[in-house]
Amino acid sequence: MPRKLKHCAVVGGGIIGVAVARELANRLDGVQVTVYEKEDRLAAHQTGHNSGVVHAGLYYEPGGLKATLCRRGVELLKEFCATKGLPYETCGKVVIAQTGQEKKRLESIFARATANGVPGVRMLRGDQIGEVEPNAVGLSALHSPETAIVNYAAITNALADDVRAAGGHIRLGQEVTSLAQQGSGVVVHTRDGGEHYDLVVACAGLQSDRLAAATGEPATPRIVPFFGQYFLLGGDAKTKVKGLIYPVPDPKHPFLGVHLTKRIDGEMMLGPNAFISFGRESYSWRNVNVRDVLNYTLFPGFWNFARQNVPSAVREFQTVVSKKKFIKEAMRFVPSLEGATVLPGTRGVRAQAMNGDGSLVDDFVIARRRDTVLVRNAPSPGATSSLAIAEYIVQQALQD
Repeated sequence: MPRKLKHCAVVGGGIIGVAVARELANRLDGVQVTVYEKEDRLAAHQTGHNSGVVHAGLYYEPGGLKATLCRRGVELLKEFCATKGLPYETCGKVVIAQTGQEKKRLESIFARATANGVPGVRMLRGDQIGEVEPNAVGLSALHSPETAIVNYAAITNALADDVRAAGGHIRLGQEVTSLAQQGSGVVVHTRDGGEHYDLVVACAGLQSDRLAAATGEPATPRIVPFFGQYFLLGGDAKTKVKGLIYPVPDPKHPFLGVHLTKRIDGEMMLGPNAFISFGRESYSWRNVNVRDVLNYTLFPGFWNFARQNVPSAVREFQTVVSKKKFIKEAMRFVPSLEGATVLPGTRGVRAQAMNGDGSLVDDFVIARRRDTVLVRNAPSPGATSSLAIAEYIVQQALQD
């Protein structure tokens, strides 16, 4: 029998947190929902700094949480954008293999995509790639015509409008310091004091492990921040790519590598790379957070990860220090980008959950602790899956 909830709180004003708040407001009669966000605006961190891609579900293990919630999330997101009049562009994506080894891995990805029910997905021979991306080259490619792009910050604000319309509250500039389980319900503590709620859902992103630890949960998996720098193609170069062009993931490297991504405003992004960040919310080199740096340098798991990924670190560092290296990586797929001008784009910081042995947590991790639900890990396709994650969380939370 579903629980009776009257007062609910969500910690975190990114797209997942606000989607959960909206789902609570829509599912429960007479509920009062409050969202706590420590910044002065919503979507201030990962949601507002990502690529804007609506992932179709190509890579994920069939039957896993990522695969299931990604496919459901796409449909919900598309429907929401149509209802709200928000841009949703189905620009398509090609994943290009350049070697025989990559071609084999790409065929495995195709099998996963097919098992996940990705619509329209197909394999292309090298001579067929130009039919989709006229300037791209490769040995073979996987084409996902339904992969799309959106503005996730705009979607988050539209979700927040629905929360407010249902009588909910969005409290900006309110940092949650801890959650305290009571005999029944949870007290949300901020610097202004504490308030009691029947249910609290923590979607704290880059701070998720700290909030979990302050709630009495294990500190591991630990969030280790990796920044991703994007550049924008300048001049005519942006017209050489129609949609999204990705490399084949290499299991030897923990991150994907440079790719080309059309943005919803028509700009063409190049990137991102992935390198250790000097802060969980540091969007420039000048912004160093000593507490955050100490947090991962004193974590044995980070050094285990570093030892296992020296070649990847070298590869990524080259793109950090050299724009030419950035372009050279992209030229593997679009040779006509040689000599292209690039302009600085946005920089994001990825909340990467890491185990004590240095392994990266891949799937979504959502933990229940009595009257608290903690989103411990929601990497890509977290934004794509946000509305489905909200459905999943609320369904779980309503069970006794």
